[in-house]
Amino acid sequence: MKLEPDDGAPGLRARKKQLTRDALIQSAIELFDTQGYEKTTVDEIVSTVNVSARTFFRYFAGKEDVALALVTEIDERVLVALSERPAQEPPLEALRGAVRETWTQVREQTERVSGVNTLARILHLVETAPGLSAAHTRRAMVFEERLAREIARREAVEFPTDPRPKLVVAVFSSVTRVASQCWGLEEEADLDTIARTIEEHFDLLLPTLQGPWPG
Repeated sequence: MKLEPDDGAPGLRARKKQLTRDALIQSAIELFDTQGYEKTTVDEIVSTVNVSARTFFRYFAGKEDVALALVTEIDERVLVALSERPAQEPPLEALRGAVRETWTQVREQTERVSGVNTLARILHLVETAPGLSAAHTRRAMVFEERLAREIARREAVEFPTDPRPKLVVAVFSSVTRVASQCWGLEEEADLDTIARTIEEHFDLLLPTLQGPWPG
């Protein structure tokens, strides 16, 4: 995986940093996928990109950080999109709209590191690697609290004493998690199908809660 040279220009330096970061993510996911998350070392990751371990740690705190980097970037986009949703939207609709908006913008982000296949592989690793699964759970808890704080701000309620923001986010997270799991099982998983799958699961939420369920 060859990185572009840096001629000293600020724009090219930033591009080289992004290329290095993306190359480390791609290398890590490939190694995690082929030989296992637990067995892969940072030294193995950096050797495939021809950079030092010191360079790796400029970008990532460790294996957990590089494995979940793409998911974390997407989460950050959701938070930004949520903060920009119309103030009059109900909380769950605002969350749903933020996810919809994020997936319409995220194609460039995932294509930087070999496209949606990388994202599907990350989600598979989260389900199958115990160490990474635990890290993902910790990260998700932090993300959900940030979402709940934003919902509380939008609705002008006290956090964390008012339980409603956390309840809404818990429902939202459950829907997106189940949708992502179903999407990962599809033979042709792409950005269009994940967006559609999430929408379909949100559409199922109210009928599922209210019942009865058709056979």
